[in-house]
Amino acid sequence: MKTCIKDLLLLPALIALLGWIPAGRVAAQTFTTLYSFTAWSGSYPYFNSDGMDSDAGLTLSGNTLYGTASEGGPNGNGTVFAVNTNGTGFTNLHSFTAASGSAGVYSNGTNSDGATPVGGLILSGNTLYGTAFAGGPNGNGTVFAVQTDGTGFTNLYSFTASSTNSSGVYTNSDGANPHAGLVLSGDTLYGTASGGGTNGNGTVFAVHTDGAGFTTLYAFTATDANGHTSDGAGPDAGLFLSGNTLYGTASFGGNSGFGAVFAVNTDGTGFTNLHSFTALIGGWDSDGWSYTNSDGAFPHAGLILLGNTLYGTAFQGGYWGDGAVFAVHTDGTGFTNLHNLNDSWNGVGYGSDGANPYAGLILSGNTLYGTASQGGYWGAGTVFAVHTDGTGFTNLHNLNGSWNGVGYGSDGANSHAGLILSGNTLYGTASGGGSSGSGAVFSLSLPPPPQLTIVPSGANVILTWPANNAGFTLQSTTNLVAPAVWSTVSSGPIVIGGQNLVINPVSGTQQFFRLSQ
Repeated sequence: MKTCIKDLLLLPALIALLGWIPAGRVAAQTFTTLYSFTAWSGSYPYFNSDGMDSDAGLTLSGNTLYGTASEGGPNGNGTVFAVNTNGTGFTNLHSFTAASGSAGVYSNGTNSDGATPVGGLILSGNTLYGTAFAGGPNGNGTVFAVQTDGTGFTNLYSFTASSTNSSGVYTNSDGANPHAGLVLSGDTLYGTASGGGTNGNGTVFAVHTDGAGFTTLYAFTATDANGHTSDGAGPDAGLFLSGNTLYGTASFGGNSGFGAVFAVNTDGTGFTNLHSFTALIGGWDSDGWSYTNSDGAFPHAGLILLGNTLYGTAFQGGYWGDGAVFAVHTDGTGFTNLHNLNDSWNGVGYGSDGANPYAGLILSGNTLYGTASQGGYWGAGTVFAVHTDGTGFTNLHNLNGSWNGVGYGSDGANSHAGLILSGNTLYGTASGGGSSGSGAVFSLSLPPPPQLTIVPSGANVILTWPANNAGFTLQSTTNLVAPAVWSTVSSGPIVIGGQNLVINPVSGTQQFFRLSQ
């Protein structure tokens, strides 16, 4: 591959050639508030018609988004909702019923169906499956199902009542307070409970889609006096299933007490602590008291898998104390802090990354997309992208939903949820902000990929693409038959007339080219 112009006489011809190649403008990223949850009334629990504080990500089917709101609704205990991708047709599919009494820990009392659905939904056929953090007959939460038209709500499983052990810890046999959504394999749902279990530090569980066959696959061990465990504690996040292995994170515990990444087989055997996050070190800097370390701390979000590499986020810690994006191999080796989020004061201004990523990541090509729950220009969080090798971090959007003294910004604020990607559009939720401060559903349209132009010129071909399309790499292969092996062109392009340009001779082995992000 040649990227230099040896014959200066060729330069005028190239400039003339580029004059008729389209410049390829980059379309601006377009943020749209699809739906703002309505204002609430009363003191806690808060009431409205549709829900508030949507803390979970969305599920997409056709042109319909499905999600949960952890509070609000007619009974103040949250809702399951649907809304079209263009923001029309919002429907409250299910309002969790009023609760009474007090039971368990972190409880909204007891009811028949659950309360406070913090986790997201999964869809199988026309049935949505999810978890409620609290409520249910024992006050410790439920696993539920509901049809996409709002009919047929079923409490599949109610977590059992808790009792205090000799250490004052709430324990039971199966877990309590499921904070995350579920994964489905065949007719089996897998999930985590953030508390309860035999040691009070949470469980990994399985249950069939008809509610039968509940199994506690793994109960996290007890913490010592310093909050340390061998395996982790308080799994707030959902699981990633690959083959017969479940991968997840524990928000606390581990060797230093600051969380862990783990793996366990679907039959409950083979639990492995893949990585324990290191201890935080406190110190005073220009942004105040900050706790930092090398790898991050308190991973509240789940993982995604590419090849043999797991990717995730840590809520705090890292170099700036604002959280981190990390990678680790499925055997626990090769942990890498891909990016330290920076929203701290650096002597000139605040970092623009955002801070405290509470949600997990999604992957498209070699680009990871995520949300930061705080920081950014307005202090209300950001939507960001970063490559899987840690390069190219980009703040795609600053949420502006904070209170400005007059009203809430329209975007939404403090997204605790992950994103989904359909085509070139990201969809997500914000737990606050929106027109009433009750949260919002939003979309962010990304620029379309640039067009690669290949033009013959004598004994060469000239490859060009717009220089203002950042983050794209030119790759080549000699064979398109699967599995095609694409290699990055080693020499970078030159830039002429706003176009990236590479010159390649026609002679030799044929090559196919593409742009990869």
